[in-house]
Amino acid sequence: MLSTTPRTTIKKASHKAAVEQEKLYQIIDQSLIAHIAVNEAQGPVVIPMLAWRVDQHVYIHGANNSRLIRALKKAEQSCLTFTLFDGWVLARSAFHHSAHYRSAVVFGQFETVEDALEKDRLLNHFIEQIAPGRTQEIRLSNARELAATSVLRIPLSEASVKISNGDVKDDLADLDVPVWAGMMPYRTVIGPLKAAADLHESIPTPDYRAPYGDRWHERAHQE
Repeated sequence: MLSTTPRTTIKKASHKAAVEQEKLYQIIDQSLIAHIAVNEAQGPVVIPMLAWRVDQHVYIHGANNSRLIRALKKAEQSCLTFTLFDGWVLARSAFHHSAHYRSAVVFGQFETVEDALEKDRLLNHFIEQIAPGRTQEIRLSNARELAATSVLRIPLSEASVKISNGDVKDDLADLDVPVWAGMMPYRTVIGPLKAAADLHESIPTPDYRAPYGDRWHERAHQE
């Protein structure tokens, strides 16, 4: 169960709040993009970053001279958001149109992963989440590359989840409006793989579908 704090208490549409920790994990694992807020001298900034989860922490990485990385290393409070858009809800009135979505908000402070071997392990873990088995085939990061890269982590000890997946909710007076009403699902699909232009024809296409389930798409387009 997710713990409740003043910052994680959902006040608007509180019936959409989810308290299962697994829901939080699913949103982070499927999103892979965190929008991270920091306060700078010029004002607040929100920057999208690749992010991945290992157990009870979310990790990000970037160049040592990145302004976001430098700001987060100051151990100031931050906020991350993850959002998965699942579709439109088309009502009989303009006012009641809405959306299906799953969102998560994480509060806390980032800390730096200092050990080079641990950085390497975590970065390789991210690659394995994207494409299982790939770290056994590629050239791994060397000492210079690891030294130029910062890996930061934030605990999932203070987080909230909000899920909107309800039906159309029209006013009774609008039920006789002769227009179609219902859901317009929206989903992201993964695949098929598209080879690099300079890839040698002797190299076979790998199979990376395992982490993606029914989101894996065998064909890019059907006429």
